[in-house]
Amino acid sequence: MTDNRPLIKHIKNHDALFSDLALIRNAHAAQLGFVQYGYHKTPKFISADGQRHCIEPERSVVLPNLTALKGVKTILSKVLPGLSLVTKSELGFRYPTAALAGLDAPFIKRFRSEYFHRVGEDRNICRPTNLSYGIKSRGKGDNRQEYEIWVPDDQLQQDPLPLFIDKYGEDLPNDVRDFATQTPIVHGWMGVKRAAFEALFHDPEITGDLVICLGFSVDVYNIGARPDLSFSEELKSSVAVSNVELEWEIMGYYAPNNYQFEHDIVWQAINNTLAAIGEPISDVYGKQIIPIQESKTERILSTIQAQGISSEHIANMDLKPWEFLQTASSHRRKPKDPSRSINLLGRLNRLFYQAQRKLPSLKHIHDLIAE
Repeated sequence: MTDNRPLIKHIKNHDALFSDLALIRNAHAAQLGFVQYGYHKTPKFISADGQRHCIEPERSVVLPNLTALKGVKTILSKVLPGLSLVTKSELGFRYPTAALAGLDAPFIKRFRSEYFHRVGEDRNICRPTNLSYGIKSRGKGDNRQEYEIWVPDDQLQQDPLPLFIDKYGEDLPNDVRDFATQTPIVHGWMGVKRAAFEALFHDPEITGDLVICLGFSVDVYNIGARPDLSFSEELKSSVAVSNVELEWEIMGYYAPNNYQFEHDIVWQAINNTLAAIGEPISDVYGKQIIPIQESKTERILSTIQAQGISSEHIANMDLKPWEFLQTASSHRRKPKDPSRSINLLGRLNRLFYQAQRKLPSLKHIHDLIAE
């Protein structure tokens, strides 16, 4: 797979991955004729009152299953004349996500790690690494605020607020800062396998002089039926929901070398691009789209609630996110056999490898969307 998708070899090395991705992206832009152009990251959004927000400009649609997205890369190229897929930009991840805030919280609090097997280990066993902790505004229909930090392994059980302040400084709004100080409570888990690729979009009527860089991803996921990922007698499974999400996110933009940055013009091009991508996607997949206005993290919360699990039950469990990074619990015991500890890693693996709802391999996802 690494011959046609060279970035896959960097799956455990972020620095090398994004360095090579930048080279591939720049070469593709030059091939399209954008030679005297420079790359710029998505800028902070300045609100009407002058606050600077870290914004995640993205949109997505949820579909019933992966087969609905067969050949989606070819379809996107056909229905969007201004879109050019970046050759060999494919990369893939698998990761568990925990929702750490309830339905009534003002923001979403999330804990996520990428997920790998050890060298020489059965590929159906994988272990977390590269842990991140983030806070987002709710929903998925607007340009959500997002604040995310990578957490050192030796600080997993510490208050993450100093790490947020150190990274974002005065850009961290007071309401987000206040929310960050609240103790995280695990409400539920999701297992995700992601196939991703990049594209450049240029249409003078939509983007002006700018060339917008987009990251597309196809996320195949399972949501656990219970916060502790134990077996649900009602569902006869530890998985409650299985779907797929097609997402398009603004990664940055190319501008002429002499371009003078204007905040409103850049953000108009960003928002125009999000809409321009969304319209034909809605036309192609309209009948299959599941009308969900929640982010994937929020869907964990509503899925758990739909199983009749109360906030009191969740509080009594008192689950900690780092517990699921351990092979077995040091203090949690099987209800029917208190002499045996709970295998937390085994429960996490079932989100990916439960026989009835096994998530496909990254290679299979990449091959299917490229057909």
